[in-house]
Amino acid sequence: MAIWQRLIEIIDGGAAALLAVFEWAAAMVGGMVDPETRRQVAFSAAMIALSAKMAKADGVVTSDEVATFRRLFVVPPGEERHVARLFDIAKEDVAGYEAYATRVADFYGDDRTGLMDVMDGLFVIATADGAVHDLEMAYLENVASILGFDHLEFERIAARYVISEGSDPYLVLGVSRADTIDAIRRRYRALVREHHPDRAIARGVPPEMVAIAHERLAAINAAFERIEYEKRLN
Repeated sequence: MAIWQRLIEIIDGGAAALLAVFEWAAAMVGGMVDPETRRQVAFSAAMIALSAKMAKADGVVTSDEVATFRRLFVVPPGEERHVARLFDIAKEDVAGYEAYATRVADFYGDDRTGLMDVMDGLFVIATADGAVHDLEMAYLENVASILGFDHLEFERIAARYVISEGSDPYLVLGVSRADTIDAIRRRYRALVREHHPDRAIARGVPPEMVAIAHERLAAINAAFERIEYEKRLN
C-alpha cells in the first residue's frame, strides 16, 4: 500500500486525527509494521503537517514551495490527490503547530539525526522561493526549540540555507575564523563523513531523508568553499 494512502486511512476520522499518526507509528511494534515503514510514516506526516503550518504562518504557499515539496517527496502518479488532501487537512486543522512539533519530538526521542532531518527538510521547503520570511523564520525557530535544539544549534542549521552577503560559513561548520585552514579542513571532512547521504542510506531511511542529506551536504560543501576562498585572499 502506498504510504500516502496509508496516511489517509489513518486520519480518515477527521482533521484532528492527523495528530494520532505519531502515536500510531510509535505503537506499532513487532511484526505488525516494520521499522522502516514506521519511520517513513512518521517522517512524511511530520513534513506534511509542519510544512502546511509553516505555509499558514506567512499566509502564502508559492509554486516553488509546492515544487520543492514534490521534489523531496516522490509522489507516484495517482497519489497526488492524497498528498493534497493531507496538506489541506493539516493547514486547516485547529490544532496549533506546537502540538504537531511536540508529537514529532516525542516520536523521535533521542534520535537527533532524525530530528535534524525534519528541520533541514523544513528549511529546504522554506527557502524554495529564494528567501525565508520573518514569520517563517520565527516559526522555524519555535519548532526547533520544541524539537530540543538550542539557539546556537538553530543558527547553525539556518546558516546552511539562509545564505546572504552577511551570512557566516564558519557557523555552518562550527569553526572559528581564528582556526587554521588545516583545522577547518579536518572539521569539514568529519562533517562530510557524518552527513554523507551514504550513511543515510545505510540507516535504511526513506528516500526523502536521503534527498535532504544531499541538500545538507551541499550546504556544508558550499560553506567550506567560501572559507577556502576567504583564506586564500587573506
